[in-house]
Amino acid sequence: MSQLPQDLKYTKSHEWVRTRADGSLEIGITDHAQHALGDLVFVEVPEAGRAVKSGDACAVVESVKAASDVYAPVSGEILEGNAQLASAPETVNGDAYGAGWLYRLKPAAGAVQAAQLLSPQDYQKVLDAEAG
Repeated sequence: MSQLPQDLKYTKSHEWVRTRADGSLEIGITDHAQHALGDLVFVEVPEAGRAVKSGDACAVVESVKAASDVYAPVSGEILEGNAQLASAPETVNGDAYGAGWLYRLKPAAGAVQAAQLLSPQDYQKVLDAEAG
């Protein structure tokens, strides 16, 4: 079973969201997602200053099996992408919820409240339904 930290929120498209002390959000792909993709060989993170809307594709993770878009869980402005992933994409495989974060976002006013973020329990239900 995939790891599922209880202090995070999740999306149906397998992103995780951590609220940081300054109110910004740190976003990555879940352990389930990185397992499904396999060994990552390339990660493209968004540039700082880019405005994104909830649901926008804003990053790409690529493995030997497939490439997959990563979607913005909330609207806001990109604060930074994780530049370390350009030279070490496998970091996501080894530490999906830590050093493998993809980008940080300053949410637009009210965006977090309006977002369709899932609790760990609700995300587990999504995983269970996918497993069938």
